[in-house]
Amino acid sequence: MLKLYNTLGKKIQVFKPVKLGHVRIYSCGPTVYWYQHIGNLRTYIFSDILKRTLQYFGYNIKHVMNVTDVGHLTSDADEGEDKIEKAALKEGKKAQDIANYYLKIFKEDFKKLNILEPDIWCKATEHIKEQIELIKKLEKKGYTYKTEDGIYFDTSKFKNYGRFANLNIKELKAGIRTDMRDKRNKTDFALWKFSEEPGKRQQEWQSLWGVGFPGWHIECSAMSMKYLGKHFDIHTGGEDHVSIHHTNEIAQSECATGKKFVNYWLHGAFLTSKGEKVSKSKGGLFTISELEEKGYSPLNYRYLCLTSHYRSQLDFSLENLDSAKTAYERLKNIIKEIKDDGKTNEKYLAEFEKAMDDDLNTPKALAVLWSLLRDEKAVGKIETIKKMDSVFGLKLLEKEKIDVPSEVKKLVEEREKARASKNFKLADELRDKIKKHGYYVNDTDKGAEVKRL
Repeated sequence: MLKLYNTLGKKIQVFKPVKLGHVRIYSCGPTVYWYQHIGNLRTYIFSDILKRTLQYFGYNIKHVMNVTDVGHLTSDADEGEDKIEKAALKEGKKAQDIANYYLKIFKEDFKKLNILEPDIWCKATEHIKEQIELIKKLEKKGYTYKTEDGIYFDTSKFKNYGRFANLNIKELKAGIRTDMRDKRNKTDFALWKFSEEPGKRQQEWQSLWGVGFPGWHIECSAMSMKYLGKHFDIHTGGEDHVSIHHTNEIAQSECATGKKFVNYWLHGAFLTSKGEKVSKSKGGLFTISELEEKGYSPLNYRYLCLTSHYRSQLDFSLENLDSAKTAYERLKNIIKEIKDDGKTNEKYLAEFEKAMDDDLNTPKALAVLWSLLRDEKAVGKIETIKKMDSVFGLKLLEKEKIDVPSEVKKLVEEREKARASKNFKLADELRDKIKKHGYYVNDTDKGAEVKRL
């Protein structure tokens, strides 16, 4: 019986799908104006674990993820420049080329981290019609108004606005300053923004309100409902989405349809560094490629993420990643020596399932895996590990394929000859040379095994 913490209600709830045996999931995807750092990617690892767990328990999944390639301004208060337009101007490229390039990198990071891709990637720019139609519905029902810079949603007309994030609307109203311009309420948000100088922006469209572009929040409602229906099972994202983006999604969606939007809202906690949230606005921390350059496998980082519960903030440091790397490599080395007896260990599998049933408790599930490996009397290890890893996604049974440079291969061959002739001093010297190239050698019964440091 899978139990999940639902931000809507602030408690652990037994998961019950809208349609028996089927689960529809929408995940807030990237704004593709720059590289995604490991803090962003932690959220996608969490949603991947959720998806894999649901598949493990036999559900058919339909998973949709948006790609924000227009409309996300540098301020969540609907002010500042469009992030894509700003990046295009800075790099001297077309906005579409900027978005496509960083989406390509994002998908490559997904593959490196062994994250399952969604069934549908949906770009905001390819769903302008759907966004306009949704705004028209809201306008017809009286939830919108026009200002000097766009069409806004009147949050005062949605009686439950702010409940999702426990917002104190009175306190927010007390803090109203002159920067409100002609907004009616501090919490009101843009559905459609007018182009300041039509023709200047790279990405703008004609609408019945004038030339402009959609606000950031409207895309997720329009696209999720197009592919998953007006009412669906699960919506995921980072905890930073709760107070504004997801609160606004709920408001505009439920006002447009008159129905409950989503049953379960799941949010991953921040990755922190020295107690502070990792963010691109502060320069970020590392990208996956940067970690690879430092000698880490992306799966070392995935393992680190699994050692902490998705709702707990994870403090990142290279020291912590070193520990995860050591544990992960030890795990792989132990498993490599186990012979498959074709059996399954139901005792340990039941403990694993109990941990994952408990709001995706990956630290506890990993502890079960280690207990299985340490149990000398346990049978069915390989088949049980295979089932567990269908959720962990750590490629525990997969042999690492390493493209060893020719100069390293030559050093390894020389070392093997030195060892065969019992010239261990030379063998040690060659081992040190191999390490300087970023590789090390494991001596096995089957010969030298080369690995990255």
